[in-house]
Amino acid sequence: MSIFIDEVEVYFRAGDGGNGATTFRREKHVPRGGPDGGDGGRGGSLFVETSLHLSTLIEFRPGKVYRADRGGDGLGKKMSGKNGGDMILKCPVGTQIKDIHTGAVLADLTRYPQRELIAKGGHGGRGNQHFVSSIQQAPAFAEKGEPGENYDISLELKLLADVGLLGFPNVGKSTLLSRVSAAKPKIADYHFTTLVPNLGVVRVDDDSNFVMADIPGLIEGASEGAGIGIRFLKHLERTRMLIHLVDISGMTGREPLDDYRIINHELAEWSAELAALPQVIALSRTDIISEPGVIEHYKAHFESLGMTVFPISSVSGENITPLIWHVHQMLEKIPRTAISGDIPAGVVYITPSARPADEDPKNFTVERDEAGVLVVSGKGLERIIAMTDMDNEIAVRRLQRRLERLGVFKKLKAANAAEGDTVRIREVEFDYIDDEAPDEIEEMETFE
Repeated sequence: MSIFIDEVEVYFRAGDGGNGATTFRREKHVPRGGPDGGDGGRGGSLFVETSLHLSTLIEFRPGKVYRADRGGDGLGKKMSGKNGGDMILKCPVGTQIKDIHTGAVLADLTRYPQRELIAKGGHGGRGNQHFVSSIQQAPAFAEKGEPGENYDISLELKLLADVGLLGFPNVGKSTLLSRVSAAKPKIADYHFTTLVPNLGVVRVDDDSNFVMADIPGLIEGASEGAGIGIRFLKHLERTRMLIHLVDISGMTGREPLDDYRIINHELAEWSAELAALPQVIALSRTDIISEPGVIEHYKAHFESLGMTVFPISSVSGENITPLIWHVHQMLEKIPRTAISGDIPAGVVYITPSARPADEDPKNFTVERDEAGVLVVSGKGLERIIAMTDMDNEIAVRRLQRRLERLGVFKKLKAANAAEGDTVRIREVEFDYIDDEAPDEIEEMETFE
């Protein structure tokens, strides 16, 4: 039995960069060989990629950590460490990747082929060969590797279909889908027969077709979590129009007009965009109606609301062809959006501008948190801190001089920092000392 998994939370961890090496040439007849520490390798990045062979997220284990390789450490003789291997994870088309904590959409996999960068591997640390200056001929320090990006991830699968079948449980949606496509959904006469969404390709003619989705039936309160409908409302979000099936046979024991009102209320509660999608009304199971005037009554009511109405029977096939042709003609007038996949095929990568981050270390902010700690934030500055070996006194002194040159102490003073205040940059904390900058200023070094 196949299991449909459309939501899962996992952890994505890019590889850390390798550490730079602190080494010196030690060769015969070269008594004062200079520093020759090589650079660390780049950490592996983590990508997601669409696959046509997957239809659920069952391959992802909830709570699992997916980790790319760490970069290798630098070596002597100016030899760089090996770059860490990237990790590429396969996802079904329609998967949306979100940051659990911020809700930000990191990638939307709406086409095939498509590959997106989610977590970028860290830069390798520079070896001590890079830090030679006029006043530092034999630097006894190197950079640590930059930590890779980490995300706590929510994966959500939203089916990509042109048309969504809408209606209460057991109104004939699965029967209609099986009639007009090759899909074979489970069909029986009891509530919630459909426990997973089903997709079918509807062939209109030799040159035209569209994708139809049978979404499990909604009930009153679905948008607030009642029943199973809330799990599947999101699958309707990417359709271009809806066929709203209303059972007028009396078999359900419900009032058809109440069904129509309740379903549309749930759509509006879920999202205004979903409620605004064009709808066609299909009055289902007309083949078992013997009472005269019933079909005409409901048809006239919905037409008075400005709806196009088709009394149908999925069993006998009555009015199925006119319904499909009408839907096809409506789809011809509704442009495909990026979400529907009207994008040139090809592998697409997220560019740096897609998730902007200012990496200039001179651009940072200073804010005091609730505990009174002065928090210095800025991607470029935080990278410098992360790549500094805090156990190396020489490296720490160099860091202090860099912070002075970048204006950190000046901005702390402007933020009313007092002697002894705690300052935090990334995970590093230190006490603020109101003192002048060191007299000896190291030559400016370029950070790449």
